[in-house]
Amino acid sequence: MNDMTNNKITKELEKFVSSNDYKNYERKLISEKSLSEKTIFVNSLDEIFDLYNIKDGATLSFHHHLRNGDYVLNNTLEVIKKRDLKDICIAASSVFPNNKPMAELIKSQNITKIHTNYLNGEVSKVITDGYLRDGLFMYTHGGRALAIERGDIEIDVAILGCPTVDKKGNGTGAIGKSACGSLGYALSDVKYAKKVVLVTDNLVDSLDSLVSKYEIEAKYVDAVVVLDSIGDANGIVSGTTKITKDPVGLKIARDTASLLAELGLIYNGFSMQTGAGGTSLATCAYCKEYMKKNDIKAKFATGGITGYFVEMLEEGLVENLYDVQCFDLKAVKSYGKNPNHHGMSASFYANPYDENCIVNKLDFVILGATEIDKNFNVNVTTDSHGNIIGGSGGHADTAHGANVTVITTNLVKSRMPIIKDKVTTITTPGEDIDVLVTERGIAINPLRKDLLAKLENTKLNIKTMEKLMAISEKLTGKPKVQTHSDEVVGYVIYRDGKVIDYIYKK
Repeated sequence: MNDMTNNKITKELEKFVSSNDYKNYERKLISEKSLSEKTIFVNSLDEIFDLYNIKDGATLSFHHHLRNGDYVLNNTLEVIKKRDLKDICIAASSVFPNNKPMAELIKSQNITKIHTNYLNGEVSKVITDGYLRDGLFMYTHGGRALAIERGDIEIDVAILGCPTVDKKGNGTGAIGKSACGSLGYALSDVKYAKKVVLVTDNLVDSLDSLVSKYEIEAKYVDAVVVLDSIGDANGIVSGTTKITKDPVGLKIARDTASLLAELGLIYNGFSMQTGAGGTSLATCAYCKEYMKKNDIKAKFATGGITGYFVEMLEEGLVENLYDVQCFDLKAVKSYGKNPNHHGMSASFYANPYDENCIVNKLDFVILGATEIDKNFNVNVTTDSHGNIIGGSGGHADTAHGANVTVITTNLVKSRMPIIKDKVTTITTPGEDIDVLVTERGIAINPLRKDLLAKLENTKLNIKTMEKLMAISEKLTGKPKVQTHSDEVVGYVIYRDGKVIDYIYKK
C-alpha cells in the first residue's frame, strides 16, 4: 500500500468510529419481507448476482459454521472471479485456510476490504504483505453483531450456507447431510442484510415435521439456491477437541480446576465457558470430578460447544447448553435432538450493548493466549512476528463479561516465552484478564484484590507476573524485540467498536 491508500483507510476508520453514538444505539431491522412476498428459488449462485444486481463495490457476508469444510464462500468467489467484479468487501464471520482462493482475488483487487472475527491461512499472508487495499477490520463475535445491527457494516447480500431449507424458505443447521448445528453467527446477517440468500443441499417440503424449531424464518429470506453440496461437515473439527495427554497441559488443567474450586466458582448453579483445546477440556475433566464428588450441577455451559459438554449435559451435570457454534459432530447431533441444547445468535451471546447477553452471566471462562504481557494484555490475533494466525472471536467478549477470566498456557512454547514486555498485538486488554495459569505458577491480576484476598492462605503456587516472566527468560533468554513497518494493513476492533490495536505490513 502507498501512503495515499493508507491515509484513506485511516480516514475511513475515523469516520466509522466517530459515527458510533453507542448511547443512542437502536436496532433497526431492514430485511423482513412483507407478507405478500415469497422466497425465490434459483438454481445457481450466478443467478443471484443477476437477481440482486451484485456489482463492483458490493458487500457480501458469510458465516463460518462449516469452518474448514465450507464450500459456499469459495463458490461465491468463483462467481466474483468469473465476472471480474472489483472492490468487493467480504464480511465473513471467519476466514479459514480452505478459503485460499480469496488470496488471488485480493491481489487482483477484486476484493479490497474484509470484515471478520478470525483469519487463518493463505489469506492472512497476502494481507500482511500489503495487498488488501482498503484494509482488514477484525471484530469480536459480539462486536460484529453490534456493527451489523447498527449499520456500521452494511451488507448488500448475505450468502449463507444452510444445511436444510424448506419450500417456504425456513432454514436450520440441525439436520441434513451437511448439518453443522447452531447457526448463531449468521443470525444478525439474516435480520439486517438488505438481501438474504440461503444456500442449501437439502431442500424439504416442510421443516415443521422434522425439527421442533428452526433458526432462520422465511420472512427474512429473499432467495434460496440449491446446490449438490454446501460443504463437508467433517471440516467442522479443524482443531484439537480432545483432552490433552501432555503432562504439562494436565498439570495446568489440574491447577486451574483447584484454583476455581478455591475461589468458590464451582457451586450449585454456576455457569462456565471453556475453549475446545486439549488443556481447556482437561480442565473441564478435573472440574467434572470435583462436581461429582461434591454433588454439584452447573446451570449452563456456553460458547462453541464440544462433545465433552454434551456428555456433561447427558449425565445431568449441566442443565443447559447455550450454543453459538458446534465444534464437533457429537455437538451437532446433540443440537438436533436434545431440548436442553439451545441455539443462540451471536448478539444474544455477546452483544456488548445487551446487558442480558450470555457472556455477562458467566461465572468463569477459560481462554488461551499466543502471548500475554506484564499488564495482562493478551494476543491471539498474531504470532510474535506479526503474522495473522487467528483473531478474537469470543475471546474479548467472554473475558469482559465473565466474573473471572482465566488464561491457561505453557510458560514456554517452541522455545519462546509466552510472557512479553509488550504483546505484538492486543486482542483482549489486560483489565479484562484476571488470572494466568502456567505449569510453573499462577499470576493474579493486581486489579483483582478480591481474588488475591481469597487466595491469601492457599497452597497454590501464586507468583507475580514479573516472577513468571523472569523464570521463562531464564529458560529461554530474553527474546529479541521484533520490528515491523509503519504501514497499517488491519485494525483490531474491541467489542464496543473502538480500535485497540493495529496490524502492520510485514
